[in-house]
Amino acid sequence: MITFTKLMLLSIGVIVIAVKWRAPTFNAESLKGARILVTGASTGIGEQMAYHYARFGAQIVITARREGVLQEVAKKCLLLGAEKAVYIAADMSNVSDPEGVVNFAVDQLGGLDYVVLNHIGPSPYSMWEGDVEHTRYLMQVNFFSYLQMAWKALPTLEQSKGSLVIVSSLLGKSTSPFAAPYTATKFALNGFFGSLEYELAMKQSNVSVSICTLGLIDTEQAMEKVRGMLKKPIPYPASEAALNIIATGAMRQSELYYPWTIRILCIVKDWCPSLTKYFVHNLYIDNP
Repeated sequence: MITFTKLMLLSIGVIVIAVKWRAPTFNAESLKGARILVTGASTGIGEQMAYHYARFGAQIVITARREGVLQEVAKKCLLLGAEKAVYIAADMSNVSDPEGVVNFAVDQLGGLDYVVLNHIGPSPYSMWEGDVEHTRYLMQVNFFSYLQMAWKALPTLEQSKGSLVIVSSLLGKSTSPFAAPYTATKFALNGFFGSLEYELAMKQSNVSVSICTLGLIDTEQAMEKVRGMLKKPIPYPASEAALNIIATGAMRQSELYYPWTIRILCIVKDWCPSLTKYFVHNLYIDNP
C-alpha cells in the first residue's frame, strides 16, 4: 500500500528527474542577426551572454558603467562573429539613463528582438544596519531601472514579437542573511514581472517574459562576497548560466532555474519551511 509519505517522495523524485534531464535545446540559428540589448555586460554573466550572442551572429548593444571595459567586450564580440557590437556607458542609478540606453539601442539596431536585463548595483554582503539610503539606491538600480527599460522597450518588442529576459536570483524566492536590500530588489523583480507576464498574455501581446532564477555563480563579484562566509560554496560557471539564460529567452519560456537544483530548493522552502531555516542557519560559518 502506498502511503502519503511514499507518494510525496515519489512525486519529488519525478520532479527531480524531469527537471534534471530537461536540457535547454534551442535553434541557435534563430539568433543570427537578432537585435539584442544586454545590460550589466562589462563582466560576469552579462559579459558571457554578450560573447555567446556574438558567436551566434547576433547584433548586440551592451551597457554597463565602465566605458573602457565595455569597449574591450565589444571588440571581442566582433572577433567572435557578432554581426554588430556597440556599447553605451550608463549608470542605472541615474533615472534618465535607463530609457536613454533603450533609445540608443533602438537607434543603433533599428529595433529590438531581445532585451536582457541583468545589471545590479554594488551591495555589501553584511548584516543590515539601517542604511535606508543605500536600500533606496539599490531599488533604483536593481528594480526601478528594469521597469523603466521594460516599459520603454515594449513597443519595439511588440513589433518584433520579441522577448524580455529578466535575470533574477534564488534570493528572489527564498530569504537569506547578509543580503536584505539585495533580496528585497529580487523579490520585487519576480513579483512585478511575474504579474506583467499575465497582463501581457491577457492583452494577447506578442512579447514573452522569461524570469531566470540563478543560484551561486562563479563571477568575481559573487565569489568575493561569499569568501569566508559559506562553509561549502558550490558555484556554477557563469558561461553555462549565460547560455541557459539565452536559451530560455530564445525558446520564450516563462522560467529558468539554474542550476536545476534551485527549483527543488524552492519547492522545499514552500513545503518544509523549518527544513529550509535549518539549512540556511547551517550554511554559514559561525561568526563570519
